[in-house]
Order: sequence, then structure tokens, then C-alpha cells
Amino acid sequence: MPRAARRTVTLHDVAAAAGVSVATASRVLGGSSRTVAPEYEQRVLAAAAALRYTADASARAMRRAGDAITLVADDLTTPAMGIMVAEMERRARMSGVFVTVCSTQAAPDRQLDAVRLLRSLRPRALVLASSRFGAGELDSRLLAELHAYERDGGRVVVVGVTHGSFDSIAFDNHGAGRLVGEHIAGTGHRRVTILAGPAERVNFSGRVAGMVEGLRAGGVQPRHIRIAYGEASRQGGFDAARELPAGHRDAVLAVNDVIAIGALSALRAAGVAVPGDVSVTGIDDIQLAVDVTPRLTTVGLPLAHVGAESIRLALRERTEPEHLTVRGRLIIRASTRP
Repeated sequence: MPRAARRTVTLHDVAAAAGVSVATASRVLGGSSRTVAPEYEQRVLAAAAALRYTADASARAMRRAGDAITLVADDLTTPAMGIMVAEMERRARMSGVFVTVCSTQAAPDRQLDAVRLLRSLRPRALVLASSRFGAGELDSRLLAELHAYERDGGRVVVVGVTHGSFDSIAFDNHGAGRLVGEHIAGTGHRRVTILAGPAERVNFSGRVAGMVEGLRAGGVQPRHIRIAYGEASRQGGFDAARELPAGHRDAVLAVNDVIAIGALSALRAAGVAVPGDVSVTGIDDIQLAVDVTPRLTTVGLPLAHVGAESIRLALRERTEPEHLTVRGRLIIRASTRP
């Protein structure tokens, strides 16, 4: 005779065997952030083991919205974003949740479509990180979707700028740029090129403004400060540095480390000594900044800390919005002259 099919053990079975409510069993076996008394937790785990209970992950995902925090970012391939995402995932695991990611390439319509889709999927929180936002500025349609998402019980954290409506973490980009400008002016450089990346990037614009302010405060004449726009990539930095006029090969200030590393490569290929002939700086302090030769002078931004704080804000109890501003620190290495 054929063997009878083994009956599927349900969460109700586990709860009955443990002598607890289904809600308590669900909290123990579903990874809820809500605490359960140790006695009940042990009884549920023992009952689940005895009954060989296996959670139905797909069904749980349909029932519960509290497991996922979704990062909506411009570009997930940059080293700076990689540092932030790695710490987000680490902190999320410690809290019993996980991180999913979505890339929009900073396109407003793609950002809006992503948030609309995510509203239907009901993650626990959205972390919205973008370099195109100005302080307090969000597209009106996007803002409406985010407010609707929070009314439905979700949480929103904005990373990059301060926004009054939501928890937010801002970078002091102007201050980071000023640190670099003051350092370069203070070491005697008087003809400077700023590799500014794309003109529409708000975070880079803040860094450029800070650099100019720091340079001028240190005695560099405005006519001797050249601003070159281009791609925010290693190739963009390489191309921009290759086209530097000889009169502006005294110091090169890049708005991020990736652009600066491209510039270092171009100068090396052209036989220009760094820092003997030209000093080069960046901003971010990614791992490559200490792996290149010469090691890159930069402003270190606390990217891992921002990743950790974004998870903390996403998981905290709902209160008034909390706003943080993180600042960088100057790290002097071998790519600039003393």
C-alpha cells in the first residue's frame, strides 16, 4: 500500500504544542523585533523542533511587511555606496531584518516608479539616497507617494540632505570641500583646477562651492581657480586631467576619490609627478584611496556610520522626524606636497 502523505505542520500546531498563542509562536519563528519571554521562546522552539516545523517563507512574505528595508539609490556600483550598503546589511541582520536594493540612476521618473511599486510590496521602511536632492527639496509627486507610504504604516529615511518631513541624514558637502580648499591653499598652491563631476549633482555642487571658498580664504585668486565638469567616474577624471592646461597643473581637487584616482592615472601616463609637479586630492576616503600610489589625500566621510544610522532610524519607534548632519575629516597622505 502507498504511504500516506505526511501532513504539513502549521504554525497553529506549533502554538498548540507549546501552549502559547499563534501570535507568540509567529513572533518567535518569524524573526519579529518584538520581544518574547525566554520561557515562551524556549517552548516554541522545542515544539517546532519536535514537530519538524518549517516556515513557509513565501507565505510569510505575503503576510508580513516587517522583514525588509529597501534602499532606493542613484547608483549601487560606486565604492562609496558599497561601503554604506555593507554596513546597512550588517546592522539589519543584527535586528532580524534584511535589506533589498533598487537603483534609479537619479532619474526622477524612475525614482517615482520605484516608490510606487514598493508601496504595493510593503517593505517595512524605505531609505531614499540620492545626490540630486537639494536641502528640503523633493519632487512633489515623489513627496506625495512617500507621505502615502508612511500613512500606510511604512517609514521613510532620506539620505544625502535634510528633509523636514522625514528622518534624514545629510552630508556636509560644503564643509568637506572647504577642508580641501583650505589645505591646498595653506600649502602654497596658487593655480588650482577643480574636477567637479556633472554640473547637475547637488552634492558635488556643494563640494565645489566649499573648495572655492576655502581656496579664496587661503589667498588663491578667483582667476586662478578653474572648474572642469565631466563624468563622475575614473574615466571622467582621467579625461579631465589629460586636458589640463599647463598653467593649471599646480593642484587638482576632485569632488570624489574615484575622479581623483582617474586623474592620478592620467598624470602618471603623461609623465607628471605627483606630488612633485601636481598635488591631487579627493573626497570620500574609499578603500582605493590607500591602495593607489601615491596614497590619496582626501576628506573621509563616515559612510559606514551613515549606513548604520539609516537602519537605526528606519527601525526606531515613530516620533518626530530626526535630522542628522555628518561631517568629514581631512586625511593628509602622499598625493599632496607638504
